This record gives sequence, C-alpha cells and structure tokens, in this order.
Amino acid sequence: MEQYEPDRLTSARTAASRGGIRGGRASLSRRSLLRASAGGALTVGGIGALSACGIPAAGQAQGGTSAEDHSDKEKTVNFSNWPVYLDVDDSGKRHPTLDEFARQSGIKVKYTEDINDNGEFFGKIKPQLAAGQDTGRDLIIVTDWLAARLIRLGWVQKLDPANLPHAFANLSEQFRSPDWDPGRAYSYPWQGVSTVIAYNKKALDGIEVKSVSDLLDNPKLKGRVSFLSEMRDSVGMTLLDMGKDPARFTDDDYDAAIARLQKAVDKGQVRRFTGNDYTSDLTKGDIAACVAWGGDIVQLQEDSPDVDYIVPDAGWLSATDNLLIPNKARHKANAERLIDFYYQPRQAALLSAYVAFISPVDGAKEELARIDKEAADNPLIIPTKDMVAKSHSFRALSDKEEAAYEAKFAKLTGA
Repeated sequence: MEQYEPDRLTSARTAASRGGIRGGRASLSRRSLLRASAGGALTVGGIGALSACGIPAAGQAQGGTSAEDHSDKEKTVNFSNWPVYLDVDDSGKRHPTLDEFARQSGIKVKYTEDINDNGEFFGKIKPQLAAGQDTGRDLIIVTDWLAARLIRLGWVQKLDPANLPHAFANLSEQFRSPDWDPGRAYSYPWQGVSTVIAYNKKALDGIEVKSVSDLLDNPKLKGRVSFLSEMRDSVGMTLLDMGKDPARFTDDDYDAAIARLQKAVDKGQVRRFTGNDYTSDLTKGDIAACVAWGGDIVQLQEDSPDVDYIVPDAGWLSATDNLLIPNKARHKANAERLIDFYYQPRQAALLSAYVAFISPVDGAKEELARIDKEAADNPLIIPTKDMVAKSHSFRALSDKEEAAYEAKFAKLTGA
C-alpha cells in the first residue's frame, strides 16, 4: 500500500493548536464522560433491568450473530466513535486517515461521533441488539468493561483473522489477551489509557510523592490530593499500592481498598473525586498531586511546565477502548478492513500524534518519531519495556460484583 504523507502533521503540539487535542480532548475528554456509565445504566438498577425487559443476563450468550454481508456490493462502512478521538485537518471537518482509507480501499466511511457515554450508548443500541436487529452501525468503540459485557451477551460478531493481517501481526503484546476476550477473538484496541500519579512541582514545593500511599498518608498534602471518580482507576491504583493485583483481587481485597480510601476521606486528606476536571486544579496548583489519566498529562504539559507524573513502583493501571462489530452489521468485512488499516504503523502513528493516548500497535514508535520525536519518546504514548512490565488491568466483573462494587464506591465518593 502507498503511504499517506499529510501536509506535515508536524507534531502533537501542532495538532493541538489546531483545536484538536487541547481544544477538544482536554476540555471534552472521553475519560471525563465515563463516570455516569460505570455508575448509572449498568449498576444496581441497570443490571436488573436487563432481565426485566426481556434481555438475557450476561453469561447466557450464544455467540455473535452475523447477517448477510453486503461488503462486496456496498462499498461503505458505518463507524461510531467518541468526540475528538480521531485526527482532523486544519478545517476541523475532514479526517486525513479516513480519507486515506477510502482512497486505498474504495470504501466510503460514514463517520459519526455519537458515543458520549458508555452507559448512554449501551441504552441506545440495546433494543436493536436484544431484538436481533441491525443497529445501523458496522463498527463501534467502547471501553473494555462494556466490551466485555457485549461479548458476554453475544451481541458482537467474531472477527475473521483473514481480514486482519496487520492487526494480528502488529498488536502489542501488552494488549493481546485480556481476560474478557482471550486472543482478541471479538475486539481490537483503538487506544490504550494509562492511570498514573500526576503532580504540580511548584505546588509540591519539595514534598516527595512516589506512591499512592504518599497521596493518602502524607499530612503535608492534606486537602490537596484528588482521586478519580472512576471506580476502576481509583480502587485499582489503591489495590496496587496495597500489594494486590487488580486482575485477581477478592471481595475482601476490594473492601480493604475502599476502607483505605475512606480513612483518607474522613481525615480530609482527599480534596475530592473528579472526572477530567482535575486538570484545572492541577495546573493552578490547588491540587498538588492526584491519580490521573496519562493522555491528559501529555496535553497539560504542553502549556504547564510544572505538571509532571510518576509511575509508582507498585505499578500503573492500563485500560483500552476497543473496536467491535455489532451483530447484524451489514458491512462486516469492510469494518474489518478499517480495523486492519489502523494497525499499519504509519496510520497508528498519525492517530497517536493527534489523540496522545497509548498506541496498541508495534512499529508505531518509529513512524511517530518521523512526525514528532518527543511524542515517540513519551512513555505515556509509547510505553517503554520497563513501563509495560509495571502495567496491570482491572479484571472483568460479574453483574453481581459490578452492582456491589459500584454501590460501595458511590457511598465513598458521595455520588
């Protein structure tokens, strides 16, 4: 295939100045929109509602259901994504990598930014999927915990490896076999999301922060610490600090982590639990240190030299946003070709240069270095081997666990 050479998408910083990263993702961060989804439609009320409205409970899946594939005759693919999660040109209206896919493949992409919240989107597509109907979408992107649920329900299709040669060859080892989709039979990562510790050097004024324990226990930081309002991120990082593996913890481990956080809340150590809005407090120095998302930190460092981060010795939390093909999609093969397109290192690099999250594609680092060497050397975008060795994933939860854990976390945060 020919390689697409844009008019020098010279750096992630250039993309940001065009209203992409900083004007969009930092102010309309995809991660900031997830709290309602994890704590709303799929928690206590939402899970019970699945069976109440005739939808089978997770775990009763019979496998994905295909429809007649019209890919050969209909050269189109309907792609639903989150806002500001794809490269754009100077006009803000065109997506260079999608244009290049259309040029190479002859397949037109109908691209829609209609995913604003995992739970809300699930509610939108649930009636059609439950009824065995086409959602009108050939390709969607959802966060790993919702991807796991859709797979368990049997509402997404198994992928054809024959249409995914680049994806199979270039998927980074770190992302190859999550517990909710062993071997990536149903999904491929779009981007990885890192959870680390961020801090404001000026606000710390010499105070050392190396771990979650420092956030929770150092009296010099009282009232100047924040955690995330996403249960998996805040509890996962606390579990790691306690020597527990987020991929294998028990109910007792979870309760101990909640108790540890509650103690810090009760003594005023934790200022608040936040979505993406922690970024403003961090840059101003109102928050001295916090649990944070790596993609946000990459963006903040463009304008805030006092902002930095550390990866605790105990490790960091890794999650993914994932590409899946819903049941009854009309253009499955076309969707698979689009997935595979983004697993070419050049295209992966162009995407990462814009969104500044973790690329799941081996070989993207070398291509990204041609666009922006600083970005290619940033472990929050291309993790080093040492950083990968410290990564951990939060295990998939049963419906019962999901409801119980979210209820306990909501009580902790006052949600």
